[in-house]
Amino acid sequence: MSTFLGKYDAKADVKGRIFIPSTYRKILPEAERERIVMRHDLEKDCLILYPQSIWENTVNLMKSTLDLWDTTDQMILTQFTSLAEFLDLDSQGRVLISKKHLQSIGIENQEVLFVGMIDRFSIWNKERYEKALLPNEEFAKILKQRMSGK
Repeated sequence: MSTFLGKYDAKADVKGRIFIPSTYRKILPEAERERIVMRHDLEKDCLILYPQSIWENTVNLMKSTLDLWDTTDQMILTQFTSLAEFLDLDSQGRVLISKKHLQSIGIENQEVLFVGMIDRFSIWNKERYEKALLPNEEFAKILKQRMSGK
């Protein structure tokens, strides 16, 4: 599978339909170009969009890691999946995202930002994305520490 990279500006129409960038649509496996999974991120003001196979891998990893007989672990899985929903891509490559979801991430003027995340991608309010970024020096320092194991 190819990777979702880069950032792309897009616009939602008045109904909340958004064109998935063609670069991202082409990366989706052919069998997964009609439906994706959307989940509101728990810590950041963005929506995460998963190809179905990546979503299934994520849920399977959670199921294999969590103790499904433990009530806390059951609730973790339930809460994680309850924040998700299927989105169908129309023949033009658009998805319909409800106004409540767009408003929850600060999309008021229909302008959105798609951001690649290797095996999935996210939708942001551009200003909130820029505020969430680490300053370059801090990013470089943390990246070096994490990648060198220190």
